[in-house]
Amino acid sequence: MNNRRLTRSSNRMIGGVCSGLAEYLGWDPTAVRVAWVLLTFFTVFSGVVVYLIFWLIMPED
Repeated sequence: MNNRRLTRSSNRMIGGVCSGLAEYLGWDPTAVRVAWVLLTFFTVFSGVVVYLIFWLIMPED
């Protein structure tokens, strides 16, 4: 069983949500940030609301 936890990262631009998600998935943080920005624009800025919710829910690293 894998004991990884989804946490905000110290490698942060704003809140550490995208880099924490990237560390959890084993992806590049820059790619996750770019994908998040693109999804935010294409979903009429609902990504901002989801980001704020993740920022509040995800614990610090």
